Amino acid sequence: MIYLQLFISYLKIGFFGFGGGYAMLSLIQNEIVEQQGWITVSQFADIVAVSQMTPGPIAINSATYIGYTVAGFWGSVVATFAVCLPALTIMLMLTKFFLKLKNNHYVHGVISGMKPVVIGMIVAAALMLIFPKESADKSFIDNWSWILFLVTLYASYKKVNPILLIVLSGIAGVVIYAL
Repeated sequence: MIYLQLFISYLKIGFFGFGGGYAMLSLIQNEIVEQQGWITVSQFADIVAVSQMTPGPIAINSATYIGYTVAGFWGSVVATFAVCLPALTIMLMLTKFFLKLKNNHYVHGVISGMKPVVIGMIVAAALMLIFPKESADKSFIDNWSWILFLVTLYASYKKVNPILLIVLSGIAGVVIYAL
């Protein structure tokens, strides 16, 4: 039964998650944390952090991790397959018609209309992580997080190597939070 629930949840996320992994975060949080209650907001924040640092799309990485957390190895297989299935199906269908549709003004209109929605979903995901709805779930953002964010943002602007930023951020996290 849990495999079916995982499949249906991630199939919904896959079908309605337009705009990539970051835009899907609000959908994933709503379905997995709010609706199903499989993990907490703080666990979700940890999964997002791990998913960002591992190679591959964040939606697939989080599906794999959450599936494993909920139902072990086969749960990760089911969740990952379910989140990929809609995109695979749609891409196979659209590939046949791509050359005919690429210059269609209706298609351009749809895509133009979706751009602000995708940006809004990314902002909504960020706000849900910063300001959780449940009073029991504290935000993982504290003063040190803001300092690390601003320093990393400035360093990114100055074109510091992203791998170096990840390593230094990890070291800073250990020094600040583990000691």
